[in-house]
Amino acid sequence: MRLRTTVLIVLAFLLAAVAAAFVAGGSATIIEKRSRLATRVAMEEGGHGWVHVETDGLQVILFGTAPTEAERFRAVTRATAVVDASRIVDNTDVASIDAMTPPAFSLRMLRNEDGIQLIGLVPAGTDRAGLVARLRAALKGGAVTDMLETASFPAPPGWTAALNYGADAMQMIQRAKVSVDPGAVRVEAMADSPTEKTRIETSLARARPSDVRLSSEISAPRPVIAPFTLRFLIDKMGARFDACSADSERTRDRILDAARAAGATGTLGCTIGMGSPSPQWGEAVDLAIRALGQIGSGVVTFSDTDVFLSANPEVATAQYDHAIGELESNLPKVFTLHTELQAKPAEKPAAAGFSAVLNDDGKIELRGRMTDTRARTATESFARAEFGAEAVHGAMRLDPEMPQGWPTRVMTALQALSSLSSGTVEVTPDSVHIAGVSGDPQASDTISRVLSGGLGSGSRIAIDVHYDRHLDPALNLPDGPGCTARLNEVLKAHKIAFEPGSAVIAKDALPVIDLLAKAMKDCQEFPMEIGGHTDSQGSDEMNLALSQDRAQSVLAALQGRGLWTGNLTAKGYGEARPIDTNDTEAGRENNRRIEFRLIADADAAGAEPVSGSAPDSAPKPAARPEGLMPDQMGSDQMGPATAEAGEDGAPMDGTDGDGGDGGDGAPMDGAPEDDTAPANSAANTATDSAAASATTSAAPADLAPAGTLPAAPSAQVAPTGAAAEPAAPPQTADVAQPDAAPTVSAPAQDASPAAETGAPAPAMPEAAPVTEQAAGPATGPATDAAAETASEPETAPTTSPRPQKRPAGLGKGKAATTAHKRAHK
Repeated sequence: MRLRTTVLIVLAFLLAAVAAAFVAGGSATIIEKRSRLATRVAMEEGGHGWVHVETDGLQVILFGTAPTEAERFRAVTRATAVVDASRIVDNTDVASIDAMTPPAFSLRMLRNEDGIQLIGLVPAGTDRAGLVARLRAALKGGAVTDMLETASFPAPPGWTAALNYGADAMQMIQRAKVSVDPGAVRVEAMADSPTEKTRIETSLARARPSDVRLSSEISAPRPVIAPFTLRFLIDKMGARFDACSADSERTRDRILDAARAAGATGTLGCTIGMGSPSPQWGEAVDLAIRALGQIGSGVVTFSDTDVFLSANPEVATAQYDHAIGELESNLPKVFTLHTELQAKPAEKPAAAGFSAVLNDDGKIELRGRMTDTRARTATESFARAEFGAEAVHGAMRLDPEMPQGWPTRVMTALQALSSLSSGTVEVTPDSVHIAGVSGDPQASDTISRVLSGGLGSGSRIAIDVHYDRHLDPALNLPDGPGCTARLNEVLKAHKIAFEPGSAVIAKDALPVIDLLAKAMKDCQEFPMEIGGHTDSQGSDEMNLALSQDRAQSVLAALQGRGLWTGNLTAKGYGEARPIDTNDTEAGRENNRRIEFRLIADADAAGAEPVSGSAPDSAPKPAARPEGLMPDQMGSDQMGPATAEAGEDGAPMDGTDGDGGDGGDGAPMDGAPEDDTAPANSAANTATDSAAASATTSAAPADLAPAGTLPAAPSAQVAPTGAAAEPAAPPQTADVAQPDAAPTVSAPAQDASPAAETGAPAPAMPEAAPVTEQAAGPATGPATDAAAETASEPETAPTTSPRPQKRPAGLGKGKAATTAHKRAHK
């Protein structure tokens, strides 16, 4: 019995132990799972995905590699928020750091009237003192404030180039913020005018290193346009603007959409400026252009609120009436509309008039007819004020039959011509035609504004102006000598090496080709020669062939870098032109070279190459014959040509390259040269000589401009259509002229007493000074021609500064003559 009891007690204890063990194990498992799950969720929520969680009973074990010590500490701290810290076992470690990451270097340069401020973080090796001194040298006043911080890390790639470029940019601009980052520069600036904006953008682009990115935001105030002018025409050459003005981007887009609907194609532009006469400007222009598009041929001109629409003679009356009626009904009331359907021109001789030729060298020739002596003197004085005292050559004859207001019309045309670098203007009683080349992209707008303001919006005006970027002062492009100098400087500093005895460019010389390609970026329009030269070792034939092949290799390498090489010529000279002795290795090395040379318009055979400059001389073009009236030349004579030559190829008398001779074979003083002279027959050449002599005899001796030809005793006039005789001495000339405008000697009474007695010329009235500050011609005819000529004009149409001359090395008159041909085609 006792044994049984003992066994039961033992069994009871065993069962209790098993049950307790089961309960304890199950509880531990549940606690482990819950602890592991809670910790893992906490790690994920905290962004510590690198932590791995394991449990062992009540212990929570953390494994993993933390990116930083701070990250490891944050992970352990977050785990203690879920599980008691005594139960956490931290088995994490931290990733090893080979080197500290450098900070992001950045520099901000701020410039205003007070000076320049430098803010940012730069490498410790940056020459801060040199940077401050460099910027201080660009300041006319003010100080450079250095608030830079430094870090002891090496400069990142692209930092030095960007810093130097940023400092250069800061020196170019008066008010700017320049941000410099490794390999990148951002420029934010304010310019004084649109021209200044273009100059800044061009200078920044030209100075930018190839390994630096540039972003710029240059703002400029809108120009003031007075009068607010627009001129749109449709003719055989198509639909186009001669001038366009808008008061906002929205108005500009509306005007250009109307122009395209009327048939205009290509790139269209419209100047946005201040001075719009009405908020309804865009609506009015839109309606007028669309009306002209319905008519199909004509011109519409806006000058502030005055609108003049002229339809060409071929337009049908019904079509014209419908378009004009719709325009009159819908045009805003503030605008005044004048319309005209031109009558078909009757067959009649060309009207007498006035013409002026502005040459590439800045000299201007005045030809044609003027009402009286005072008007002629005033016109020449006005021309001297516009173009320079020594640039004017007068050859105007007197004709009292010219219409009222003629001097005003001529001076307005001369003011418009001053916007061109070279060109011509023809003035007749019912039209003005101006053509030429300019470095101002807005020259056509300026000319239209001047002519419309001086002659009225209803005047018949023809404008054919070509923009030449080499003449644009804002772009500051180099001329021909400057281009060759730039290229030869590159070759002087970095010589092009070839494989021994071959024309293959060495690999280490390819960066030199890249430098040449960069230097030629703005020089592709100038004809240049790539000259190859060798030393004296080897035979003459072998050296000549090798030098030719090497020059050709350089040309091909430049072409392979995307340059247009149509103006480049490769020529080998062999050993014929050494620049050093061939007796030493150093001398022979200097003789093995590549040189660039500018090719003149008429390059003399065998001319020596000149590094960085044009040849000393080139043949001069034939002079334009003087005294040719607009009524004496047809439209085909306005294109550029050389003077008529004799059978032996020599120029006819009076048309030689020096402007003709004075009877003894010597060139006549003051006869300016002009390579855009019209082609003339021998008859016209003789006519010009007689007209010039007649004009000179009528001009007062002390009022005649420098270079005026001496008066001829007589001039013989041949009947209309008579054949021209060979050129004769200046005393007589056989001429052939139209009946409408025979050339005869001016009446003696037209000359002032000074011409006869040598006494001082009468002074101009004090009320009529013609100075450089004189305003443009007044609008509308005057009651008295002499008083009108002598009086100071009342209005001053907006004009641009005197244009630049054509850069040296570019084909003379190339762009201008293209415009002339297009105008008279």
